[in-house]
Amino acid sequence: MSMINESAIKTPGVYINEIPTLPPSVAQVSTAIPAFIGYTAKALDTDGTDLTLKPTKIYSLLEYEQFFGKAEDETTIDAAVEVTTSGGAVVSITANATIGTPSPHNMYYCMRLYFGNGGGPCYIVSVAPTAGNVADTDLQAGLDALEAYDEPTLILFPEGQASSVSESDYYTLVGNAIDQCAKLQDRFTLIDIYTQDTSTDNTINDFRTAFGKTDNLNYGAAYYPNLKTTFDFQYDDSDVDVVITTDGVPAGAVKLDTLFAAQRAVYYAAQGAIKKISPTLPPTPAMAGIYAKVDGSRGVWKAPANISVSGVYEVTDFITDAEQENMNVDVVAGKSVNAIRPFVGKGILVWGARTLDGNSNEWRYINVRRFFIMVEESCRKATGQFVFEPNDANTWVKVRAMIENYLTNLWRQGALAGAKPEHAFFVKVGLGQTMTAVDILEGRLIVEIGMAAVRPAEFIILRFMHKLQES
Repeated sequence: MSMINESAIKTPGVYINEIPTLPPSVAQVSTAIPAFIGYTAKALDTDGTDLTLKPTKIYSLLEYEQFFGKAEDETTIDAAVEVTTSGGAVVSITANATIGTPSPHNMYYCMRLYFGNGGGPCYIVSVAPTAGNVADTDLQAGLDALEAYDEPTLILFPEGQASSVSESDYYTLVGNAIDQCAKLQDRFTLIDIYTQDTSTDNTINDFRTAFGKTDNLNYGAAYYPNLKTTFDFQYDDSDVDVVITTDGVPAGAVKLDTLFAAQRAVYYAAQGAIKKISPTLPPTPAMAGIYAKVDGSRGVWKAPANISVSGVYEVTDFITDAEQENMNVDVVAGKSVNAIRPFVGKGILVWGARTLDGNSNEWRYINVRRFFIMVEESCRKATGQFVFEPNDANTWVKVRAMIENYLTNLWRQGALAGAKPEHAFFVKVGLGQTMTAVDILEGRLIVEIGMAAVRPAEFIILRFMHKLQES
């Protein structure tokens, strides 16, 4: 056994002083942490604490089921079974199933779509139990509760298309979400097209008219059309009416659960038919998962487009090239809409990456807007360590070196355009560059960052300020 020589540690006249030699660094913030605002079957923590209107972080579908339950049982499913006999023996059994009005509470299915498309950690804001209609006031309360949480970076309302929420109320709600994004400057809103007409052009034109918001549009992106999923509806056998027609003679409707013991073949035929009907969901939950997948594999600067959508077998509208041209460009208000389209041999792909601010040169693309959100948030938090430092040249050099090192690493990863770092970005901080003598006396540390996200030497400029001790 080795022994520690305590006398060596306590030798008189020996002093140890640890001197840090590495400069401070920027810790990059998370970029794809969506917040799903809506109704859940329950909202209880493992200790029984009520989670209603308490944004809760989860990491998997299993955790969602543990805290928030599963989907609401569908109550409008009917099945029709045709039985053909010969000589008293059954020759064939065919079945067909339909659903009347699916429950508007689709949060559980949307979570399956999110995790199935690459989603990771996310927040759930449960506004109320699923037993009832969807109300925009409840969703607004969830949005208000989310404002106090710093980590979420995406906002979406999976149940926003419910018939109990009017089109104007839904667009007011997502407009408020966009305003929250602009106020906090650390998140982005995903929008579903509320009304979907038989004509693609009419649908898009109606959206641009109904969604009257004209400011802060670079903090949101719209997607169209809805997606037909491969998921099974959740239901209880006792809620399903089955009409059995034997050799052309229909009988009265019976409940599915009564057939298991008496007519098992008919039971399984009806059950198989029910499995062929599936939820049709809005596209934003799938897009939130794709954002997370692309951010993790390539980086937030990669456009979340030309990516296949998983868990989906069809879209509700097949968009042509000419129709997508109208979706991409809106010469009046710039409200671009991103298409999700099927391609032969490729599957169903996301075929657009524009913000709602389609006429803007700087913020036209989702990846540019979200990349700048990430850089600004990361640098602002990293420079927070200097708020109690003197506002002098030593502090300015440390801040500049820290941010330049961070941006150089991003440039090496391909996030910025340019053959050299000086073509890709610049960082300014100091007297005569970003601050006046009055700024210094009043304790304002102002940092200016320019980045070429699209073309070399064409910089989009960020500018933020910290309040330091006054000289």
